[in-house]
Amino acid sequence: MTAHDTATRRDTLASLLDELVTADPGAAAALDVVDGEPIVTSRSELRARVDGLKSELLRVGVRRGQCVAVLLPNWSDAIVWQLAASAVGAHVIGVNTRYNTHEIAHILTSARPAVVAVADHFHGLDLFGRLGEAQHSLDLPAPAVAVVRGPGTTGDAPDPARFDLGGGAWTAGSADTGTVQVPVTPDMATITAAGERAAPDDVLAVAFTTSGSTGVPKLAAHRESAVVRHARADAVVLAVEPGDVTLCVLPVSGVFGYSTALATLAGGGTLLMEPVFDAAVTLARMESLKVTHVVGGDDLFTRLHDTWHAGNRADLSSLKRLGIADFLGRSHEVAAWVRDEFGAVTTGVFGSSEVFALMLLWDAADPESLRWNGGGRPVESGIEVRIVDPLDDSVLPDGEQGELQVRGPNVVDAYLGNPDAAARAFTRDGWFRSGDLAVATGDGGYTYVCRMGDVLRLRGFLVDPAEIEHRLAEHDAVHLTKVVGITGTGGYTEAVAFVVPTEDTSAGAAELRAWCAESLAAFKVPAAVHVIEEMPTTVGGNGAKIRAVELREWAQRWTDHERDFRSA
Repeated sequence: MTAHDTATRRDTLASLLDELVTADPGAAAALDVVDGEPIVTSRSELRARVDGLKSELLRVGVRRGQCVAVLLPNWSDAIVWQLAASAVGAHVIGVNTRYNTHEIAHILTSARPAVVAVADHFHGLDLFGRLGEAQHSLDLPAPAVAVVRGPGTTGDAPDPARFDLGGGAWTAGSADTGTVQVPVTPDMATITAAGERAAPDDVLAVAFTTSGSTGVPKLAAHRESAVVRHARADAVVLAVEPGDVTLCVLPVSGVFGYSTALATLAGGGTLLMEPVFDAAVTLARMESLKVTHVVGGDDLFTRLHDTWHAGNRADLSSLKRLGIADFLGRSHEVAAWVRDEFGAVTTGVFGSSEVFALMLLWDAADPESLRWNGGGRPVESGIEVRIVDPLDDSVLPDGEQGELQVRGPNVVDAYLGNPDAAARAFTRDGWFRSGDLAVATGDGGYTYVCRMGDVLRLRGFLVDPAEIEHRLAEHDAVHLTKVVGITGTGGYTEAVAFVVPTEDTSAGAAELRAWCAESLAAFKVPAAVHVIEEMPTTVGGNGAKIRAVELREWAQRWTDHERDFRSA
């Protein structure tokens, strides 16, 4: 099967699972890690768990079109809940275990779930306590609560009564739902221009929270046929096949973790569910379980890279493909490492909650100078992409920077609890506005530049801050770097760099600016370089990102002189 063949299929998650079981019922579908040891769930066992949970959801009255919230870590249970909810016509909203009370309350308000699946206990986190605080802060009927014990749990089940928020509670997988009946909930979905073209019986299956960079996070929902179609396409381009093992570190509640997991299942591979990330332990497990595929941000990969170089030299020769998003400016360093040490192929990626992750991927045959950057080609023929002038949506020629816009089966079908979002997100002729700056390469590919709000206009030229960051990162004294723009003297934008140095270096701002001047145009050389101890970061569903907003505030305050924490 080719990537283009997936465009002619329309099937369900249930049919995908049936297909896998028929092909090889005993093959491993998922590996959960309990006390350091993998617990295998075969394909037939996965289907049995799904069927059991489906029966419970029907018994408590979950209806077609309702929402099910899943507040679980990266356990195979999270996959079971997605498959079972879809089987009764409900859609899932994943809730990251790091979300605070306010963020959970926003999801409860926007999605109005009939059921919330919550972990009984996980890593010392009081997830139910957070859920309870969020619910008690709202004047809304309480959802039913399903208590999930997690893989490998033994002993007496908890009393579900202590998890009752007012809508009833039961222990998932027990087959005993008692008298629980879920509340009647409103339909919170506003259909988008993309969703209007879908068949009426093609129900929503999943929703993801967006980054919230322009306000409160939106909940972007996709139909079931789109989920399966995209998973199949990703599996083809990533070359996932039976026997492969994908490291699932990114939360499956987020779009990158979710798309990676579904692509693995679609290709017949095995999910290695890592609920807690410890770089040294993960490296050892990647060796012992022969991990073949990993997708994540360079924050994840650099922790593996740095731990490996510090002495934990696991044999990762089983690696085949890495998909990497550049959040910290170290993706090329990681790509060179896995190529030189293990012969693995790295591709940059592009995607979002609204168009699925892994929407664009490069081919293995593409040159590294292209393939190691964000972007790629659409993973299937039904996805259309254009680059336009963001001011008037006129299409730009190849090679010119503009907004990347998308049309196709992968585009968000509905927003939950946000009626205005659908109108704002699309052009008059039905293209989704990504808000990302990109360039068409002329051969069907698109190179991601940056978020349109991050691009710098320096002396009249549009400059991607990553160009300056990559130059700084080539200096031996630089461990991490981030470049932001501020309004400088005369009202012009100035580039300001922040650098976390490597250990035992004395290089300062003047040396680093001179380093930039050796290969960059004069207007791209940072007006200031601040050497700081660590970057301010935020952790989201797809990994850690540097808080550029906070750096801009620092840069605007620190216009009197360049800071260097080592001389403070």
